Amino acid sequence: MAKIEEYIPLVGQAVIDDLRLLGERLKGKVIQHINSTPVGGGVAEILNRMVPLLRELEVDAKWDVIKGGEQFFAVTKKFHNALHGRAEGITKRDFEVFMETSQQNIENIDTYGDIVFIHDPQPIALIKKKAANKWLWRCHIDVSNPNERVWGFLMDFIVQYDSAVFSAPAFSRKLAIRQFLIPPSIDPLSDKNKELSQEIIDSVLKKYDIKKDKPIITQVSRFDRLKDPIGVIEAYLQVKKYIDCQLILAGGTAEDDPEGFKVLEEVKEKAKKDPDIHILLLPQNDIDVNALQRVSDVIVQKSLKEGFGLTVAEALWKAKPVVASNVGGIPLQIKHKYSGLLCHSVEGASFAIKQLLSSPAYAKKLGENGREHIKNNFLITRHLRDYMLLFLSLYHPEDIVNL
Repeated sequence: MAKIEEYIPLVGQAVIDDLRLLGERLKGKVIQHINSTPVGGGVAEILNRMVPLLRELEVDAKWDVIKGGEQFFAVTKKFHNALHGRAEGITKRDFEVFMETSQQNIENIDTYGDIVFIHDPQPIALIKKKAANKWLWRCHIDVSNPNERVWGFLMDFIVQYDSAVFSAPAFSRKLAIRQFLIPPSIDPLSDKNKELSQEIIDSVLKKYDIKKDKPIITQVSRFDRLKDPIGVIEAYLQVKKYIDCQLILAGGTAEDDPEGFKVLEEVKEKAKKDPDIHILLLPQNDIDVNALQRVSDVIVQKSLKEGFGLTVAEALWKAKPVVASNVGGIPLQIKHKYSGLLCHSVEGASFAIKQLLSSPAYAKKLGENGREHIKNNFLITRHLRDYMLLFLSLYHPEDIVNL
């Protein structure tokens, strides 16, 4: 795990000094993060990096995970899809299952933090344990057009929190409590984002029997229908009519996502006739993901819905040209034709990929612009600052805190 001083060459001494000052002001406060899984997905990834850094800044940060069975996570996956606007058959029994497991977690989880920081809908009902401590609800989902029945159910809990946090302006909703807009971040010194030697990159290519004899198009994502891996294959097939290339679909599944393996099988079926499509299940193999991104000619994120899309930030940090859907938090990261190319369809994605593969100088410039944009806006040091200011604001509600 990187030490806070190791970020100085990337962000400057003044940024680290500010973080230490904020950490001093939070001394004596316990910050308790609670989410639904210790591995898989962006929330767990961020917390794995952030909690140790907060501790190094002398903030007493903790991290607990709720428990839930197969039924519960099947329901919360339906909620997740419905909040993203996807049609889901939500039943009365689904709400009952959610509350039965929530009640077990209410009874078994000690909410000891001075600030209890709840991430996403799965643990939201823990607010029933609110006492004299402060409670935050962090929504990592695009709820700009949610299923109103599910959103209404969650609202009964949300209004009991002290504040809510969203990733992008478009996700905010009319609430009776204070809202903060804090985008997620990547850690530039993590295994997934740090610089790699050519020897390591070559060894990863050899491991997966991938040759660099033709351009590589890559999407790194959980195997999830909202990430549209089938659409990525269709875009690739259109590109291949004009440019001989290969496709890598790499990713894992999250413990709280029971659909993952089913989607993976659908993707394998779609790809089975093309030897140039490499489907790689990479659970928690960050070095391999890093190497595959670095060797790619174009990186794609063709999500149908997206909370933020950390894989876009990861690719841009590596100065790679990115083609991504104009959804969720992706437009915060990509300014069209400046730091990447945005698309709205399979045809749009294939056109953009062809453009980048045909114009290497243009692709290189987009990647360079993208890296600078991520450096200025979406590194973990900025995220730490925003969160610590948020924590302090809970004790100074009369002050205007600019996040």
